[in-house]
Amino acid sequence: MTALEIARKMETDAIKFYNEAAGKTAYPAGKKMFQTIANDEKRHLEMISQLIKGLEITIQDVSPMKNVKTVFESMKDEMMAKVEASTDELEAFTVAMKMEQEGKEFYRKALSEAKTDKEKALFERLMEDEKQHYQIFANTHQFLSDTGNWFMWEEHSIVEG
Repeated sequence: MTALEIARKMETDAIKFYNEAAGKTAYPAGKKMFQTIANDEKRHLEMISQLIKGLEITIQDVSPMKNVKTVFESMKDEMMAKVEASTDELEAFTVAMKMEQEGKEFYRKALSEAKTDKEKALFERLMEDEKQHYQIFANTHQFLSDTGNWFMWEEHSIVEG
């Protein structure tokens, strides 16, 4: 299997996992986040498939962080409600973090072995997107498991005594 074929399989598996996680997640913003990341993975799959077919690809300058930030901003009121994530939801975010970390490492290795400029550009973009996905999942996991401290650190609030 070539690096592109492995990448196609990884992205297909990620899409399936994130869609399933979205279906099982009760937390609305978490559900929307999984759906947004699944759409990113679909975009990755399309770019990989085009390169495999020998077609010209356009590396889209899309920011996963910006997309998810928009999701969370649109659901601000729901996020402010008391959040209690189930163990299964937290586990889904933990698995997602592991998948994104492994994806980033795979694309880093594939980039170092890429033979064409198109492959290099694609693997570089995918590596950056997976890094951002990891950060999104890690931040969400922290938010769901310790909301009070998350707000304190993320919003840089000063605790008054």
